Amino acid sequence: MSTAGDSTTETPAPASTSTNRRQPYGQGFLDTISTGWSDRPEVVPPAREQAPYAAARRDAVSAAFPGKRLVIPAGELKQRSNDTDYPFRAHSAFAHLTGWAADAEPGAVLVFEPREQAGHDVTLYFRERADRTTAEFYSDATIGEFWIGPRPALAGVASDLGISTAHIDALEHFDDDLVLDEDADLTRVVSELRLVKDEYEIAQLRHAVDVTARGFDDIVAHFDEIIAHSRGEREVEGIFHRRARSDGNAVGYDTIAASGPHACYLHWTRNDGAVVPGDLILIDAGVEVDSLYTADITRTFPVNGTFNPVQRKVYEAVREAADAAFAAARPGVTFRSVHDAAMRVIAERVAEWGLLPVTPEEALSADAGGHHRRYMVHGTSHHLGIDVHDCAQARRDLYYDGLLEPGMVFTIEPGLYFQIDDTTVPAEYRGIGVRIEDDVLMGIDGPVNLSADIPRTADEIEAWMARGK
Repeated sequence: MSTAGDSTTETPAPASTSTNRRQPYGQGFLDTISTGWSDRPEVVPPAREQAPYAAARRDAVSAAFPGKRLVIPAGELKQRSNDTDYPFRAHSAFAHLTGWAADAEPGAVLVFEPREQAGHDVTLYFRERADRTTAEFYSDATIGEFWIGPRPALAGVASDLGISTAHIDALEHFDDDLVLDEDADLTRVVSELRLVKDEYEIAQLRHAVDVTARGFDDIVAHFDEIIAHSRGEREVEGIFHRRARSDGNAVGYDTIAASGPHACYLHWTRNDGAVVPGDLILIDAGVEVDSLYTADITRTFPVNGTFNPVQRKVYEAVREAADAAFAAARPGVTFRSVHDAAMRVIAERVAEWGLLPVTPEEALSADAGGHHRRYMVHGTSHHLGIDVHDCAQARRDLYYDGLLEPGMVFTIEPGLYFQIDDTTVPAEYRGIGVRIEDDVLMGIDGPVNLSADIPRTADEIEAWMARGK
Protein backbone atom coordinates (compact mmCIF):
# COMPACT_ATOMS: atom_id res chain seq x y z
CA MET A 1 0.00 0.00 0.00
CA SER A 2 1.15 3.54 -0.72
CA THR A 3 0.04 6.49 1.40
CA ALA A 4 -0.61 9.96 0.03
CA GLY A 5 -1.92 12.42 2.59
CA ASP A 6 -5.28 11.20 3.93
CA SER A 7 -5.93 9.06 0.84
CA THR A 8 -4.77 5.54 0.17
CA THR A 9 -4.13 3.88 -3.14
CA GLU A 10 -3.27 0.32 -3.95
CA THR A 11 -0.13 -0.32 -5.93
CA PRO A 12 -1.24 -2.26 -9.02
CA ALA A 13 0.23 -5.59 -9.93
CA PRO A 14 3.14 -5.61 -12.38
CA ALA A 15 2.31 -4.98 -15.99
CA SER A 16 0.54 -7.87 -17.66
CA THR A 17 2.62 -10.01 -19.97
CA SER A 18 -0.34 -10.08 -22.39
CA THR A 19 0.56 -6.65 -23.74
CA ASN A 20 3.76 -4.73 -24.23
CA ARG A 21 1.94 -1.38 -24.16
CA ARG A 22 1.30 -1.25 -20.42
CA GLN A 23 3.93 0.67 -18.51
CA PRO A 24 4.57 0.54 -14.74
CA TYR A 25 3.55 3.53 -12.63
CA GLY A 26 6.28 5.44 -10.82
CA GLN A 27 6.08 6.00 -7.07
CA GLY A 28 5.52 9.71 -7.55
CA PHE A 29 2.37 8.96 -9.56
CA LEU A 30 1.14 6.45 -6.99
CA ASP A 31 1.75 8.86 -4.11
CA THR A 32 -0.18 11.74 -5.69
CA ILE A 33 -2.83 10.35 -8.04
CA SER A 34 -5.49 10.26 -5.32
CA THR A 35 -4.99 13.87 -4.27
CA GLY A 36 -5.77 17.24 -5.80
CA TRP A 37 -9.29 16.52 -6.99
CA SER A 38 -12.23 18.79 -6.27
CA ASP A 39 -15.38 17.30 -4.82
CA ARG A 40 -17.70 15.76 -7.38
CA PRO A 41 -21.35 16.34 -6.40
CA GLU A 42 -23.71 13.40 -6.52
CA VAL A 43 -26.54 14.29 -8.87
CA VAL A 44 -29.92 12.70 -8.09
CA PRO A 45 -32.13 13.43 -11.11
CA PRO A 46 -35.92 13.09 -11.30
CA ALA A 47 -37.26 9.94 -12.91
CA ARG A 48 -36.92 9.97 -16.69
CA GLU A 49 -39.97 9.95 -18.95
CA GLN A 50 -39.92 6.22 -19.65
CA ALA A 51 -39.59 5.16 -15.99
CA PRO A 52 -43.32 4.54 -15.32
CA TYR A 53 -43.67 2.65 -18.61
CA ALA A 54 -40.71 0.43 -17.75
CA ALA A 55 -42.20 -0.20 -14.30
CA ALA A 56 -45.47 -1.38 -15.90
CA ARG A 57 -43.51 -3.75 -18.13
CA ARG A 58 -41.69 -5.19 -15.12
CA ASP A 59 -45.04 -5.75 -13.43
CA ALA A 60 -46.22 -7.73 -16.46
CA VAL A 61 -43.09 -9.91 -16.43
CA SER A 62 -43.45 -10.46 -12.67
CA ALA A 63 -47.05 -11.62 -13.11
CA ALA A 64 -46.00 -14.09 -15.81
CA PHE A 65 -43.45 -15.85 -13.55
CA PRO A 66 -44.81 -16.13 -9.99
CA GLY A 67 -42.25 -17.56 -7.57
CA LYS A 68 -39.45 -17.56 -10.15
CA ARG A 69 -36.15 -15.72 -9.83
CA LEU A 70 -35.49 -13.93 -13.11
CA VAL A 71 -32.14 -12.60 -14.25
CA ILE A 72 -31.91 -10.30 -17.27
CA PRO A 73 -28.35 -9.17 -18.11
CA ALA A 74 -27.55 -6.04 -20.08
CA GLY A 75 -24.64 -7.88 -21.66
CA GLU A 76 -20.91 -7.22 -21.71
CA LEU A 77 -18.55 -5.41 -24.03
CA LYS A 78 -17.66 -7.51 -27.06
CA GLN A 79 -14.16 -7.58 -28.47
CA ARG A 80 -13.72 -6.21 -31.97
CA SER A 81 -9.99 -6.88 -32.24
CA ASN A 82 -7.10 -7.13 -29.82
CA ASP A 83 -7.81 -4.49 -27.15
CA THR A 84 -10.65 -2.65 -28.92
CA ASP A 85 -14.34 -3.33 -28.34
CA TYR A 86 -17.52 -2.76 -30.29
CA PRO A 87 -19.68 0.13 -29.04
CA PHE A 88 -21.83 -1.20 -26.23
CA ARG A 89 -25.56 -1.60 -26.69
CA ALA A 90 -27.62 -3.14 -23.90
CA HIS A 91 -29.77 -6.19 -24.64
CA SER A 92 -33.13 -4.98 -25.91
CA ALA A 93 -35.15 -6.74 -23.21
CA PHE A 94 -32.95 -5.22 -20.50
CA ALA A 95 -33.38 -1.73 -21.95
CA HIS A 96 -37.13 -2.24 -22.38
CA LEU A 97 -37.61 -3.35 -18.76
CA THR A 98 -35.33 -0.77 -17.13
CA GLY A 99 -35.66 2.29 -19.36
CA TRP A 100 -31.85 2.40 -19.37
CA ALA A 101 -31.01 2.83 -23.03
CA ALA A 102 -27.99 4.40 -24.77
CA ASP A 103 -26.49 5.27 -21.37
CA ALA A 104 -26.76 1.75 -19.87
CA GLU A 105 -23.68 0.30 -18.22
CA PRO A 106 -21.99 -2.87 -19.56
CA GLY A 107 -22.27 -5.77 -17.13
CA ALA A 108 -25.45 -4.49 -15.47
CA VAL A 109 -28.01 -7.12 -14.44
CA LEU A 110 -31.73 -6.80 -13.67
CA VAL A 111 -32.93 -9.32 -11.07
CA PHE A 112 -36.50 -10.23 -10.12
CA GLU A 113 -36.37 -11.81 -6.65
CA PRO A 114 -39.67 -13.57 -5.73
CA ARG A 115 -41.40 -12.50 -2.55
CA GLU A 116 -42.87 -15.01 -0.12
CA GLN A 117 -46.42 -13.83 -0.69
CA ALA A 118 -46.65 -12.55 -4.27
CA GLY A 119 -44.75 -10.53 -6.80
CA HIS A 120 -41.06 -9.75 -6.98
CA ASP A 121 -38.52 -7.36 -5.53
CA VAL A 122 -36.68 -5.97 -8.54
CA THR A 123 -33.11 -4.71 -8.29
CA LEU A 124 -30.73 -3.31 -10.86
CA TYR A 125 -27.13 -4.34 -10.17
CA PHE A 126 -24.21 -2.56 -11.81
CA ARG A 127 -20.65 -1.43 -11.15
CA GLU A 128 -20.87 1.90 -9.38
CA ARG A 129 -18.37 4.67 -9.99
CA ALA A 130 -14.88 4.05 -8.62
CA ASP A 131 -13.59 6.23 -5.82
CA ARG A 132 -10.42 8.07 -6.79
CA THR A 133 -8.61 6.40 -3.91
CA THR A 134 -8.83 3.04 -5.71
CA ALA A 135 -6.42 1.71 -8.31
CA GLU A 136 -9.37 0.94 -10.58
CA PHE A 137 -9.81 4.67 -11.17
CA TYR A 138 -6.62 4.98 -13.19
CA SER A 139 -5.30 1.50 -13.92
CA ASP A 140 -8.21 -0.26 -15.64
CA ALA A 141 -8.71 0.99 -19.20
CA THR A 142 -12.01 -0.87 -19.53
CA ILE A 143 -13.84 0.54 -16.54
CA GLY A 144 -11.53 3.14 -14.99
CA GLU A 145 -13.03 6.61 -14.99
CA PHE A 146 -9.68 8.18 -15.88
CA TRP A 147 -10.04 6.33 -19.21
CA ILE A 148 -13.75 6.24 -20.02
CA GLY A 149 -15.18 9.13 -18.02
CA PRO A 150 -17.50 9.18 -15.00
CA ARG A 151 -19.76 6.22 -14.39
CA PRO A 152 -23.18 6.66 -12.77
CA ALA A 153 -23.77 6.36 -9.04
CA LEU A 154 -26.27 3.95 -7.48
CA ALA A 155 -28.47 6.67 -5.99
CA GLY A 156 -28.56 8.64 -9.23
CA VAL A 157 -29.61 5.67 -11.32
CA ALA A 158 -32.19 4.60 -8.74
CA SER A 159 -33.85 8.02 -8.94
CA ASP A 160 -33.42 8.31 -12.71
CA LEU A 161 -35.02 4.94 -13.50
CA GLY A 162 -37.34 4.63 -10.51
CA ILE A 163 -35.83 1.28 -9.50
CA SER A 164 -33.83 -0.16 -6.60
CA THR A 165 -30.10 -0.41 -7.28
CA ALA A 166 -27.14 -2.25 -5.77
CA HIS A 167 -23.47 -2.78 -6.54
CA ILE A 168 -22.74 -5.67 -8.88
CA ASP A 169 -20.49 -7.21 -6.22
CA ALA A 170 -23.60 -7.87 -4.13
CA LEU A 171 -25.14 -10.09 -6.81
CA GLU A 172 -24.92 -13.77 -6.06
CA HIS A 173 -23.99 -16.35 -8.70
CA PHE A 174 -26.89 -16.77 -11.13
CA ASP A 175 -25.88 -19.41 -13.69
CA ASP A 176 -28.66 -21.78 -12.63
CA ASP A 177 -31.40 -19.18 -12.49
CA LEU A 178 -33.96 -18.31 -15.12
CA VAL A 179 -31.77 -16.15 -17.35
CA LEU A 180 -32.77 -14.36 -20.53
CA ASP A 181 -31.53 -16.17 -23.68
CA GLU A 182 -31.20 -19.39 -21.66
CA ASP A 183 -34.88 -19.86 -20.97
CA ALA A 184 -37.32 -20.00 -23.86
CA ASP A 185 -40.34 -18.97 -21.80
CA LEU A 186 -38.71 -15.81 -20.48
CA THR A 187 -37.38 -14.89 -23.92
CA ARG A 188 -40.84 -15.40 -25.42
CA VAL A 189 -42.63 -13.35 -22.75
CA VAL A 190 -40.34 -10.32 -23.01
CA SER A 191 -40.60 -10.49 -26.80
CA GLU A 192 -44.40 -10.70 -26.84
CA LEU A 193 -44.56 -7.85 -24.34
CA ARG A 194 -43.36 -5.56 -27.13
CA LEU A 195 -46.00 -6.52 -29.72
CA VAL A 196 -48.25 -3.62 -28.72
CA LYS A 197 -46.38 -0.38 -28.08
CA ASP A 198 -47.22 2.08 -25.32
CA GLU A 199 -47.45 5.85 -25.78
CA TYR A 200 -43.79 6.41 -24.98
CA GLU A 201 -42.63 3.82 -27.50
CA ILE A 202 -44.84 5.24 -30.25
CA ALA A 203 -43.47 8.74 -29.61
CA GLN A 204 -39.91 7.43 -29.81
CA LEU A 205 -40.61 5.63 -33.08
CA ARG A 206 -42.07 8.82 -34.53
CA HIS A 207 -38.91 10.61 -33.44
CA ALA A 208 -36.71 7.95 -35.04
CA VAL A 209 -38.62 8.28 -38.32
CA ASP A 210 -38.24 12.07 -38.25
CA VAL A 211 -34.47 11.86 -37.79
CA THR A 212 -34.24 9.20 -40.47
CA ALA A 213 -36.11 11.48 -42.87
CA ARG A 214 -33.46 14.14 -42.26
CA GLY A 215 -30.79 11.55 -43.01
CA PHE A 216 -32.38 10.80 -46.38
CA ASP A 217 -32.56 14.52 -47.11
CA ASP A 218 -28.83 14.72 -46.41
CA ILE A 219 -28.17 11.97 -48.93
CA VAL A 220 -30.29 13.60 -51.63
CA ALA A 221 -28.47 16.91 -51.10
CA HIS A 222 -25.09 15.26 -51.71
CA PHE A 223 -25.79 13.12 -54.77
CA ASP A 224 -23.21 14.95 -56.89
CA GLU A 225 -20.47 14.10 -54.38
CA ILE A 226 -21.75 10.55 -54.07
CA ILE A 227 -21.59 10.02 -57.83
CA ALA A 228 -18.11 11.56 -58.05
CA HIS A 229 -16.60 9.14 -55.51
CA SER A 230 -15.32 5.76 -56.69
CA ARG A 231 -17.07 4.14 -53.72
CA GLY A 232 -20.18 6.24 -53.72
CA GLU A 233 -22.16 3.63 -51.81
CA ARG A 234 -19.84 4.21 -48.88
CA GLU A 235 -20.39 7.95 -49.19
CA VAL A 236 -24.12 7.30 -48.78
CA GLU A 237 -23.44 5.22 -45.69
CA GLY A 238 -21.20 7.90 -44.18
CA ILE A 239 -23.59 10.77 -44.85
CA PHE A 240 -26.44 8.91 -43.18
CA HIS A 241 -24.26 7.80 -40.28
CA ARG A 242 -23.36 11.40 -39.52
CA ARG A 243 -27.03 12.27 -39.08
CA ALA A 244 -27.62 9.15 -36.97
CA ARG A 245 -24.81 10.08 -34.59
CA SER A 246 -25.54 13.79 -34.45
CA ASP A 247 -29.29 13.51 -33.86
CA GLY A 248 -29.56 10.00 -32.39
CA ASN A 249 -27.54 7.21 -30.84
CA ALA A 250 -26.42 5.30 -33.94
CA VAL A 251 -27.84 3.53 -36.95
CA GLY A 252 -30.40 0.89 -36.02
CA TYR A 253 -28.75 -1.62 -38.36
CA ASP A 254 -26.06 -1.65 -41.02
CA THR A 255 -27.09 0.76 -43.77
CA ILE A 256 -27.81 -0.82 -47.15
CA ALA A 257 -26.58 1.49 -49.93
CA ALA A 258 -27.03 -0.75 -52.96
CA SER A 259 -26.48 0.78 -56.38
CA GLY A 260 -27.09 -0.85 -59.75
CA PRO A 261 -27.04 -4.68 -59.58
CA HIS A 262 -26.20 -4.53 -55.87
CA ALA A 263 -29.81 -3.48 -55.24
CA CYS A 264 -30.83 -7.05 -56.04
CA TYR A 265 -28.91 -8.38 -53.03
CA LEU A 266 -31.37 -8.02 -50.17
CA HIS A 267 -28.84 -7.40 -47.40
CA TRP A 268 -26.04 -5.68 -49.32
CA THR A 269 -24.00 -3.92 -46.61
CA ARG A 270 -20.56 -4.10 -48.19
CA ASN A 271 -21.31 -0.70 -49.71
CA ASP A 272 -18.11 -0.53 -51.73
CA GLY A 273 -19.50 0.13 -55.21
CA ALA A 274 -19.78 3.16 -57.44
CA VAL A 275 -23.06 5.04 -57.84
CA VAL A 276 -23.47 5.37 -61.58
CA PRO A 277 -25.90 7.65 -63.47
CA GLY A 278 -28.46 5.55 -65.32
CA ASP A 279 -28.68 3.01 -62.47
CA LEU A 280 -30.99 2.90 -59.48
CA ILE A 281 -29.73 3.02 -55.92
CA LEU A 282 -31.69 1.32 -53.14
CA ILE A 283 -31.07 2.82 -49.68
CA ASP A 284 -32.38 0.97 -46.63
CA ALA A 285 -31.49 2.89 -43.47
CA GLY A 286 -32.82 3.78 -40.04
CA VAL A 287 -31.70 5.94 -37.14
CA GLU A 288 -31.69 4.49 -33.63
CA VAL A 289 -32.45 7.33 -31.22
CA ASP A 290 -31.09 7.54 -27.67
CA SER A 291 -33.98 5.45 -26.31
CA LEU A 292 -32.77 2.66 -28.69
CA TYR A 293 -35.98 2.73 -30.76
CA THR A 294 -35.23 2.63 -34.47
CA ALA A 295 -36.81 3.51 -37.77
CA ASP A 296 -36.48 1.27 -40.84
CA ILE A 297 -37.03 3.09 -44.14
CA THR A 298 -36.20 2.19 -47.74
CA ARG A 299 -36.32 4.42 -50.77
CA THR A 300 -35.05 3.73 -54.28
CA PHE A 301 -33.64 6.57 -56.39
CA PRO A 302 -32.67 6.99 -60.05
CA VAL A 303 -29.06 8.12 -59.77
CA ASN A 304 -29.35 10.66 -62.58
CA GLY A 305 -32.61 12.03 -61.16
CA THR A 306 -35.04 10.48 -63.65
CA PHE A 307 -36.43 6.95 -63.95
CA ASN A 308 -36.21 5.40 -67.40
CA PRO A 309 -39.43 3.73 -68.61
CA VAL A 310 -38.58 0.21 -67.39
CA GLN A 311 -37.29 1.48 -64.04
CA ARG A 312 -40.44 3.55 -63.56
CA LYS A 313 -42.68 0.58 -64.45
CA VAL A 314 -40.96 -1.63 -61.88
CA TYR A 315 -40.92 1.13 -59.27
CA GLU A 316 -44.60 1.92 -59.59
CA ALA A 317 -45.50 -1.79 -59.43
CA VAL A 318 -43.70 -1.99 -56.09
CA ARG A 319 -45.51 1.14 -54.90
CA GLU A 320 -48.82 -0.39 -55.98
CA ALA A 321 -48.00 -3.47 -53.93
CA ALA A 322 -47.11 -1.30 -50.91
CA ASP A 323 -50.37 0.63 -51.24
CA ALA A 324 -52.34 -2.63 -51.45
CA ALA A 325 -50.64 -3.92 -48.30
CA PHE A 326 -51.41 -0.67 -46.48
CA ALA A 327 -55.07 -0.86 -47.55
CA ALA A 328 -55.28 -4.45 -46.25
CA ALA A 329 -53.92 -3.53 -42.81
CA ARG A 330 -56.83 -3.08 -40.42
CA PRO A 331 -57.40 -3.91 -36.74
CA GLY A 332 -58.53 -7.51 -36.44
CA VAL A 333 -57.03 -8.84 -39.69
CA THR A 334 -54.14 -11.27 -39.62
CA PHE A 335 -50.61 -9.95 -39.90
CA ARG A 336 -50.02 -12.33 -42.81
CA SER A 337 -52.86 -10.74 -44.82
CA VAL A 338 -50.69 -7.64 -45.31
CA HIS A 339 -48.09 -9.78 -47.04
CA ASP A 340 -50.72 -11.61 -49.08
CA ALA A 341 -52.11 -8.34 -50.44
CA ALA A 342 -48.67 -7.17 -51.59
CA MET A 343 -47.81 -10.51 -53.15
CA ARG A 344 -51.00 -10.57 -55.20
CA VAL A 345 -49.95 -7.32 -56.88
CA ILE A 346 -46.41 -8.61 -57.43
CA ALA A 347 -47.71 -11.83 -59.02
CA GLU A 348 -50.15 -9.94 -61.26
CA ARG A 349 -47.55 -7.48 -62.51
CA VAL A 350 -44.74 -9.94 -63.27
CA ALA A 351 -47.28 -12.17 -65.02
CA GLU A 352 -48.52 -9.18 -67.02
CA TRP A 353 -44.94 -8.53 -68.12
CA GLY A 354 -44.60 -12.12 -69.34
CA LEU A 355 -42.16 -13.22 -66.65
CA LEU A 356 -44.17 -16.14 -65.23
CA PRO A 357 -44.78 -19.56 -66.78
CA VAL A 358 -48.19 -19.70 -65.02
CA THR A 359 -51.14 -17.41 -64.30
CA PRO A 360 -51.13 -15.14 -61.23
CA GLU A 361 -53.65 -17.40 -59.52
CA GLU A 362 -51.49 -20.45 -60.11
CA ALA A 363 -48.45 -18.60 -58.84
CA LEU A 364 -50.34 -17.59 -55.69
CA SER A 365 -51.29 -21.19 -54.88
CA ALA A 366 -49.90 -22.01 -51.45
CA ASP A 367 -48.95 -25.56 -52.42
CA ALA A 368 -48.01 -25.56 -56.09
CA GLY A 369 -47.24 -21.87 -56.68
CA GLY A 370 -44.59 -19.41 -55.63
CA HIS A 371 -43.15 -18.70 -59.06
CA HIS A 372 -43.32 -14.94 -58.47
CA ARG A 373 -41.31 -15.26 -55.26
CA ARG A 374 -38.19 -15.59 -57.41
CA TYR A 375 -38.40 -11.81 -57.77
CA MET A 376 -39.42 -11.05 -54.15
CA VAL A 377 -38.17 -13.73 -51.82
CA HIS A 378 -38.61 -11.80 -48.56
CA GLY A 379 -41.66 -11.04 -46.46
CA THR A 380 -43.56 -7.77 -46.69
CA SER A 381 -43.65 -6.83 -43.02
CA HIS A 382 -42.02 -7.22 -39.64
CA HIS A 383 -42.66 -5.66 -36.26
CA LEU A 384 -40.55 -2.63 -35.40
CA GLY A 385 -39.47 -1.10 -32.11
CA ILE A 386 -36.45 -1.29 -29.84
CA ASP A 387 -35.18 -3.92 -32.30
CA VAL A 388 -35.39 -3.37 -36.02
CA HIS A 389 -36.93 -6.87 -36.26
CA ASP A 390 -38.83 -6.53 -33.02
CA CYS A 391 -40.68 -9.28 -31.13
CA ALA A 392 -38.78 -11.92 -33.11
CA GLN A 393 -39.17 -14.59 -30.40
CA ALA A 394 -42.94 -14.20 -30.11
CA ARG A 395 -45.07 -17.25 -30.87
CA ARG A 396 -46.09 -17.58 -34.51
CA ASP A 397 -49.78 -17.49 -33.62
CA LEU A 398 -49.26 -14.05 -32.06
CA TYR A 399 -46.94 -12.75 -34.76
CA TYR A 400 -47.29 -13.94 -38.34
CA ASP A 401 -50.63 -15.65 -37.75
CA GLY A 402 -51.72 -13.13 -35.13
CA LEU A 403 -54.24 -10.33 -35.44
CA LEU A 404 -53.28 -6.70 -35.93
CA GLU A 405 -54.07 -4.55 -32.90
CA PRO A 406 -53.98 -0.80 -32.24
CA GLY A 407 -50.53 0.10 -30.99
CA MET A 408 -48.63 -2.34 -33.16
CA VAL A 409 -45.87 -0.83 -35.30
CA PHE A 410 -44.58 -2.67 -38.34
CA THR A 411 -43.02 -2.17 -41.74
CA ILE A 412 -44.55 -2.50 -45.18
CA GLU A 413 -41.73 -3.19 -47.63
CA PRO A 414 -42.47 -5.00 -50.90
CA GLY A 415 -39.83 -5.13 -53.60
CA LEU A 416 -38.88 -6.49 -57.00
CA TYR A 417 -35.36 -7.71 -57.74
CA PHE A 418 -34.12 -8.84 -61.13
CA GLN A 419 -30.60 -10.12 -60.71
CA ILE A 420 -28.03 -9.15 -63.29
CA ASP A 421 -27.57 -12.77 -64.44
CA ASP A 422 -31.23 -13.87 -64.33
CA THR A 423 -32.01 -15.21 -67.79
CA THR A 424 -35.71 -15.63 -66.97
CA VAL A 425 -36.24 -11.91 -67.53
CA PRO A 426 -35.52 -9.72 -70.58
CA ALA A 427 -32.18 -7.90 -70.57
CA GLU A 428 -33.76 -4.49 -69.86
CA TYR A 429 -34.97 -5.73 -66.45
CA ARG A 430 -31.68 -7.25 -65.32
CA GLY A 431 -29.87 -5.37 -62.60
CA ILE A 432 -32.97 -3.49 -61.46
CA GLY A 433 -33.77 -3.75 -57.76
CA VAL A 434 -36.54 -1.71 -56.13
CA ARG A 435 -37.85 -1.67 -52.56
CA ILE A 436 -40.13 0.84 -50.88
CA GLU A 437 -40.40 0.56 -47.11
CA ASP A 438 -42.52 2.55 -44.70
CA ASP A 439 -43.09 2.34 -40.94
CA VAL A 440 -46.73 1.92 -40.02
CA LEU A 441 -48.63 2.39 -36.74
CA MET A 442 -51.89 0.52 -36.39
CA GLY A 443 -54.40 3.00 -35.02
CA ILE A 444 -57.88 2.39 -33.68
CA ASP A 445 -59.43 3.36 -37.01
CA GLY A 446 -56.76 1.95 -39.29
CA PRO A 447 -53.10 2.25 -40.23
CA VAL A 448 -51.04 5.44 -40.00
CA ASN A 449 -47.97 5.75 -42.20
CA LEU A 450 -45.36 7.27 -39.90
CA SER A 451 -43.02 7.87 -42.84
CA ALA A 452 -45.60 9.29 -45.25
CA ASP A 453 -43.78 12.63 -45.42
CA ILE A 454 -40.77 10.98 -47.06
CA PRO A 455 -41.41 11.09 -50.85
CA ARG A 456 -42.42 7.69 -52.21
CA THR A 457 -44.07 7.88 -55.66
CA ALA A 458 -41.84 7.97 -58.74
CA ASP A 459 -42.85 11.57 -59.46
CA GLU A 460 -42.19 12.59 -55.85
CA ILE A 461 -38.76 10.93 -55.87
CA GLU A 462 -37.76 12.78 -59.05
CA ALA A 463 -38.98 16.10 -57.63
CA TRP A 464 -37.12 15.43 -54.38
CA MET A 465 -33.88 14.86 -56.23
CA ALA A 466 -34.39 17.99 -58.31
CA ARG A 467 -34.90 20.06 -55.13
CA GLY A 468 -31.79 18.50 -53.61
CA LYS A 469 -29.65 19.77 -56.46
